[in-house]
Amino acid sequence: MYPSRYHTLALFLAATYPIVALAAEPDAPTADAAPAAGEPTKTVVITAQRQNYRSLSATGATKTDTLLQDLPQSVRVITADLLKDVGVTDLAGALDLSSGISRASNFGGLWDSYAMRGFTGDPNFGSDYMVNGFSSSRGYNGLRDGVNTQSVEILKGPSAALYGRGEPGGTVNITTKKPRFQPEYTIEGTLASHRTRRGAVDFTGPISETLAYRLNAAWEKGDSFRDRLKHERKFISPSFIWLVGEATTVSYEVEAVEQRAPFDRGVVAVNKVLGLIPVSRFLGEPADGPVTIRSLGHQVFIQHPFNDDWSLQTGVAYRSSLLYGLSSQANNLLADGRTLRRQHRLNDNSAIDRSGRLELLGKVATGPIRHNLLFGVDAYKFDDRRIQYRRNPNAGNPYAIDIYNPVYGGVADPMTLSISTKSDQRAHGVYAQDQIDLTDQWKMLVGARRDSADQQVINYRQNATNKQSPDATSPRAGLVYQPDKQLSLYATAARAFRPNDGISIDNQAFPPEQSKSYEVGAKYDTNRLSGTLALYRITKKNVLTTNPINTDFSLPAGEVASKGVEFDVSGEIARDLKLSASYAYTDAKVTKGDATIVTGSRFPNVPKNSASVVLTQSFPLGPGKASLGGGVNYVGARLGDVAASSDFELPAYTIFRLISSYAPTKKTRVSLNVDNLFNKSYYASSYSQVWVMPGATRTVSLTVRHTF
Repeated sequence: MYPSRYHTLALFLAATYPIVALAAEPDAPTADAAPAAGEPTKTVVITAQRQNYRSLSATGATKTDTLLQDLPQSVRVITADLLKDVGVTDLAGALDLSSGISRASNFGGLWDSYAMRGFTGDPNFGSDYMVNGFSSSRGYNGLRDGVNTQSVEILKGPSAALYGRGEPGGTVNITTKKPRFQPEYTIEGTLASHRTRRGAVDFTGPISETLAYRLNAAWEKGDSFRDRLKHERKFISPSFIWLVGEATTVSYEVEAVEQRAPFDRGVVAVNKVLGLIPVSRFLGEPADGPVTIRSLGHQVFIQHPFNDDWSLQTGVAYRSSLLYGLSSQANNLLADGRTLRRQHRLNDNSAIDRSGRLELLGKVATGPIRHNLLFGVDAYKFDDRRIQYRRNPNAGNPYAIDIYNPVYGGVADPMTLSISTKSDQRAHGVYAQDQIDLTDQWKMLVGARRDSADQQVINYRQNATNKQSPDATSPRAGLVYQPDKQLSLYATAARAFRPNDGISIDNQAFPPEQSKSYEVGAKYDTNRLSGTLALYRITKKNVLTTNPINTDFSLPAGEVASKGVEFDVSGEIARDLKLSASYAYTDAKVTKGDATIVTGSRFPNVPKNSASVVLTQSFPLGPGKASLGGGVNYVGARLGDVAASSDFELPAYTIFRLISSYAPTKKTRVSLNVDNLFNKSYYASSYSQVWVMPGATRTVSLTVRHTF
């Protein structure tokens, strides 16, 4: 039967396609379609079963609506409900809830950076992530706000067979909140430690019978546990859905970001010893002011079903971004153990990222075997312009500061041009995938992608140009066996491909990274509780690391490997008692080094052992409902220096959080959360002994949320 526009809207909002949010909130309708005047009432309501974790799916994994149980890979879906319960408003906090992800050096606190199964991605832009299946990390986009996040899909293992360039450790796909035809208006205000204030809105409703909107916006301003630092972030995202004719839907989303915060490299370790200065000590120069990041992104997505079995989906994305500001960064600690020499920098970077894709989905039966087919083509063009002026310290003016008794107001010598490059990347790919239902118990996934790219880097200082045109084929195959409705056993293998950005210190381009991944695992899933156990091994060559001679450039690290065990579980372990827990053992090392990179060296910022647990209990209280719970995060010791010959370590840490809320009515909710409950000093990530980023001290936040 050809679907009406109401069925199309229901399918769209139920997240059957990559740009659509997946995890519907339990006990709440996803969409109500209002009839036109004079028409008989025709209402479509999609309601998630109470805590039905078996219904969760992740379109980012296959670009189709596939249950997690049927996927031959480890996938963790962090829902909006869980983020709200824990009080998480950023991407970094969401990723802390999953196994196998560790925080990495975040370029002075300017953007998100993490390692998944040991692999971090391009250090010049932070780690890769997607928004609705479109790459959204290329360029200068700041810290990701969660105000318009419906779910965070953590897709473990390579996804190059669908998306092309990417890390073999995994991919993060953020699905955004979609417009609804049922009006709803939510406002939220937060007061937190360090004079932090935050406001957020989430408005949605119909504009006409065939057009609906959603507006998500957030504003945050405050000080920091770090001395003399202030930040301000603004995020606004309007989105629209248009029901065209009887079946076609068109969606349009905008994301505008402005972030102003000082560049902050953290504290220093004195002869590898941390804790000799407080975690609050700022060693930059307050007079430098904030670094400004601005990003403006657009997404358009069109979906059209031809019939019950075949459909077409296509979309385009455009994002411009810039980074501008001064910074004073540690260079080295002198022999007296207290005088820190600093360098002065001015960064003026800008980027434009354009991408698009066209996909055909179909269902075909060959006897008892059912095929779910996907054929697609995509392309992107990315232009990146980097200009940097710098003054390195010299004997005449070391531009120094005393780490034990800092006196601000130092003046560096005039800066000179150190970097002036323009990088142009063009790539296109063609891909195909078949999800095969062999029997009710056996399922198979096979797919492959062919990528071709053209890269050009112009170095204006050296008047030199480098070009290369890498290409690669990225296949993957997986098998799932389900002995009963609750248990799935799977195995998968894949190859991945990633072009390397930038040039070496001698103006040479780098060959692309190539990797192989193998994974086996088991999933257990009931209507209340779901869990995944995964074992994997990944090998990778042509990996880049920072050149210790000049940190503005990279060099190849040879071959690396990562192997490990991961366990994730989430759901209700008893009535109104929710659990989210994870554990990972990660063994990530250099397997083939050279004179600079030592064979056997560990990956920086990647602990061998890490774990997290969040437990919350809901109960009636007076006329409303309350919840009380807590969380704990454990991160093991990690290598703290990108120079693989170093034995500098960040110590292990365990931090606790308190979670509480009270809803006197269904429309009003007050929450009080305390992060780092016992005010423990710890170090979240580092780049070297003089660039160590401490974790936040105790933070208390009070949030009031009202829907009308």
